[in-house]
Amino acid sequence: MPLLYNLDMDTPEELLAILADNVRKRRLEKGLSREALTTLSGVPTPTIAKFEQKHTISLSSFVALAKALGYAKDIKVLLSQPLFDTMEELETINKNKNRKKGRNEINK
Repeated sequence: MPLLYNLDMDTPEELLAILADNVRKRRLEKGLSREALTTLSGVPTPTIAKFEQKHTISLSSFVALAKALGYAKDIKVLLSQPLFDTMEELETINKNKNRKKGRNEINK
């Protein structure tokens, strides 16, 4: 049975640990060393090691790893659909769909 993660309860650090573990698992499933993944992704081997061990990586390096492992489509759909909890929030999303610039709603 697959382990399910409740993303609403996880901290950013826990989510990074999950992502790092998933990258390591996918790398090992494909029989790739860190050096081989470096060749495929362009991400330096020490960066891959640091991510797998300490869960620290830049977004561009993470995307390069995901792409090298065959997950470009998944990266493209991440955050592609609006999420809402209430009808009011959905109405706000629909109202703001065509906005080009962000605005800090706190300072209104």
